[in-house]
Amino acid sequence: MSIMTYAEGIREGMSIRMRENPNVVLFGEDVGAFGGCFGVSAGMFDEFGPERVRDTPISEGAIIGCAVGAAATGLRPIAELMFCDFLTVGMDQLVNQAAKMRYMFGGKINMPMVVRMPAGAGSGAAAQHSQSLEAWCTHIPGLKVVYPSTAEDALGLMLSAIDDDNPVIFFEGKLLYGMKSEVSSKEPIPLGKGKIVREGGDVSIITYGRQVFDAAKAADLLAKDGIEAEIIDLRSLYPLDKALIEQSIAKTHKAIVLTEEVKRGGYGGEISATIAEEFFDSLDAPVARIGALNTPVPFAPVLEQYYMPNEMDVVAAAKNMF
Repeated sequence: MSIMTYAEGIREGMSIRMRENPNVVLFGEDVGAFGGCFGVSAGMFDEFGPERVRDTPISEGAIIGCAVGAAATGLRPIAELMFCDFLTVGMDQLVNQAAKMRYMFGGKINMPMVVRMPAGAGSGAAAQHSQSLEAWCTHIPGLKVVYPSTAEDALGLMLSAIDDDNPVIFFEGKLLYGMKSEVSSKEPIPLGKGKIVREGGDVSIITYGRQVFDAAKAADLLAKDGIEAEIIDLRSLYPLDKALIEQSIAKTHKAIVLTEEVKRGGYGGEISATIAEEFFDSLDAPVARIGALNTPVPFAPVLEQYYMPNEMDVVAAAKNMF
């Protein structure tokens, strides 16, 4: 067992596969000698060289388009966008090419590409560098989407993402990069498998990414009032581990869905609808959905914190169910 930061877990996952397979390449803005905007690829340029760790022009359309072409012709590219907000510039290549090509060619072509995207608010980066856009990606058939919360999960999910023959969107919580946690395994974690990070019998908190830690704080506060919360870390947004959600709600009969994204039109709504449609008979209360406020992310720290959901929102939602 070792201790790694979240960023180190991502880097280790990429490096393992690059050592094993010369067809795995990494490219993006400043991922080379600079080591990436957040330092995730630090040292990889020295180990793998400029042919396999390549800096690109400032053009997200070109970055994703290059990944599509590379994947179609036999490589396994990892493309980094500096912020997930910049996906807007590369959306055509992702939605109309990467997501559809394998289907439209009748499975005669593979599309093994990973798109890494830092996401989330809380760093004072303002409205154009702080969004959570996972709902956009989960909406598109042909894309797989993951969002790890720990170093071990980041490492294991990266291995599986690189191995997959479909495009995988790999969201990374910016505030998690420096967070340290234990890594007991360097084995792949299957896409579509969540995990229970805290057992409880009174209410299920279903979440992912940085909000797993907000959920843990809320669970500690609720426990003081005799409410035992169970926390599910989805890890994979699509495929979604419905079986794990069903198992938890069958035990607790109450569900809170917690995400950092803007609540309106968010992926939290899809999870909530799935619970209401498929597991309704297990519920003793309406599903509570918690997300960010319906506004661009503010720059001022006090407003940014007000905009973001936190553990007290979870506590209030849970107590309202009893």
